[in-house]
Amino acid sequence: MPANEKPANATPDAPLHDALDPGALDPEVLLPDALLETFRERAAVHDRDNTFFDDDLADLRARGYLRLFVPVALGGLGADVLTVSRLQRRLAQASPATALGINMHLVVTGAALVALHRGLDAARGILEGAARDELFAFGISEGGNDAMLFDSFTRAEPDGAGGYALTGTKIFTSMAPAWSRLVVHAKVAGGASDGAEGAEDRLVFGVLHRGDGVETLDDWDTHGMRASQSRTTRLAGAALPAERVLTHTAIGPNPDPLAFGIFGVFELLLAAVYTGIGERAVRLGVGIATTRRSRTAGIAFADDPAIRWRLADAAIGLDGAVLQIERIAADLDALRADAAVPGATDHGPRFFLHFSGVKHRATEAALHAVDEALRSAGGSHYSRGGELERISRDVRAGLYQPSDAESVHASYARALLGEVGAER
Repeated sequence: MPANEKPANATPDAPLHDALDPGALDPEVLLPDALLETFRERAAVHDRDNTFFDDDLADLRARGYLRLFVPVALGGLGADVLTVSRLQRRLAQASPATALGINMHLVVTGAALVALHRGLDAARGILEGAARDELFAFGISEGGNDAMLFDSFTRAEPDGAGGYALTGTKIFTSMAPAWSRLVVHAKVAGGASDGAEGAEDRLVFGVLHRGDGVETLDDWDTHGMRASQSRTTRLAGAALPAERVLTHTAIGPNPDPLAFGIFGVFELLLAAVYTGIGERAVRLGVGIATTRRSRTAGIAFADDPAIRWRLADAAIGLDGAVLQIERIAADLDALRADAAVPGATDHGPRFFLHFSGVKHRATEAALHAVDEALRSAGGSHYSRGGELERISRDVRAGLYQPSDAESVHASYARALLGEVGAER
């Protein structure tokens, strides 16, 4: 089907915010317990063998998971960010690496939905592709590029027809063995002959297809999140034709609809995944505490005051993370509603702070929860092969994903104190 052709079941004039019967998007309906148990069993094998989650992806695709953010009018399930965050928390409790991998497809499609509602019509093509079950990946991360979305080391050379040839290296390209579409960004040098005005460097965002100029390395052998297979991608003159260019932006933070959508959905869904891991750790810790007994004290560990405090402390932090994720997700969803949503807040420029802050706090809460569960579980869970040991490695990937602790603190300090060296 051509990129600009609508799916057969699309009704282009229908409202883009309509959803299916909410019951169809209930996490326990779309991701039933039996399916999650299958995912959990596979997760141990993928972690041991360092293999991709092909079977999980097939099961999720069959359930319409790739079309979650696609409006019903375009052939999708019509979910919002709040609903998808709940689904991802539940999926992460079964297979963290599967949740993290599919997160990247959901970030791309969720960002496209946000951008479309904020006036970027080019984003519609992403949603139409997802309606055809195209698998999108995220090619933004670059080694040493702390600016992430707002700058790029990848070069974009104009092709003379409104498109570009991209050369550079992207890292942490999740679902590398399986993606069919890759959203990337690259820097266009100031004064480049691409018809755009201005002499300043700028960024171009667009969608690459697999093929000439795109090389996926087999270099993923990590401490955790092994099944995500987030390999390195090298671009050597990769073709980005004009019809697949999404937007151009200035270098640095800016309110571009796509950049805003990517930043918001990325941070919120990462927060959801890591919170789900923490929730699973607490559940495992509770199960261990209720079945393990202290020989010296003659009591169940569930009655030990120290164990009770540790698990309670873990749960307190996670409850706070859930509330924060759901509040900011609902506020983001409210931006694309036709009518005012009672209780919703438009945070304006502070959305960026809230997005990064909630990801940071949720990740820290999840790390703390997993560590408290390990401390309460005993030394046998230090051995490889158990679920708690595996997720204790998976959760630490959150330390390295933006926004990291240093970036969040720098952003908040800038908001409070201004730029370093500014006149006082």
